[in-house]
Amino acid sequence: MAKKPCFLVVDGYAREGREDLQAGGASTAGDLYERMLKACTPGGAEVDIVTPADPDSSLPKGAAIGQYAGVAWTGSSLTIYADDPKVTPQIEFAKAAFEAKVPGFGSCWAAQIAVVAAGGHCAANPKGREMGLARKIALTHEGRAHPLYHGKKSVFDAFISHDDEITHLPPGGVLLASNRHTHMQSVAVTHNGGQFWGLQYHPEYDLHELARLCYCRKQKLTEKGFFQDVEAAQDFVDKLEALHQDPGRKDLAWLLGIESTRT
Repeated sequence: MAKKPCFLVVDGYAREGREDLQAGGASTAGDLYERMLKACTPGGAEVDIVTPADPDSSLPKGAAIGQYAGVAWTGSSLTIYADDPKVTPQIEFAKAAFEAKVPGFGSCWAAQIAVVAAGGHCAANPKGREMGLARKIALTHEGRAHPLYHGKKSVFDAFISHDDEITHLPPGGVLLASNRHTHMQSVAVTHNGGQFWGLQYHPEYDLHELARLCYCRKQKLTEKGFFQDVEAAQDFVDKLEALHQDPGRKDLAWLLGIESTRT
């Protein structure tokens, strides 16, 4: 029997961020990525999860990184451009993964990490938070020709949750997809001989996980004007959960503007 590939999942959340998600009934970002990788890899996969934002975290170095078939990065509630001891080790590890020439892939924080590690820049999105569903993400000319999007529609919606955005690509960076809210929704970065494909959106989410994330953030989302009050936020969460439980609910799909429960 062929040996299953082993992937390293880098959970970008700090411990308090992971605990907040779990308290609201959401999966941790690392667990979400582990499930996705195992489901998407023919014959299954082995997965190791590391949490570099934790002060007691141990990360592979040098040749040990090269033992992995790939490095997958999750989202995070941290800020990439902050001078933060929870962030710096992650940027340094991303640089090491590039140098080890291990292919990288990931969502949200992942795209920002790859860009910054390779010399690009990120900042707060002046349009504010993009939450729930990113609408009308369109592939660029380079995106339509890229293997990441083989068989994908040229325009699509996707699950999303972020405040920050990539503002400047590094040398070796290519824009693959964009929408009106966030110019850089998907990038490919080549740096020091390594390659990384990063998405600003979240293919690892489903409606249930989006619902639990909105539940964890409902006070913050209400304060940002997404909902009139916390009760309206809870109603939105309940509708997402109901559609997850019964994808045939045409009334809910219409109200929420969701054509498919998978993005």
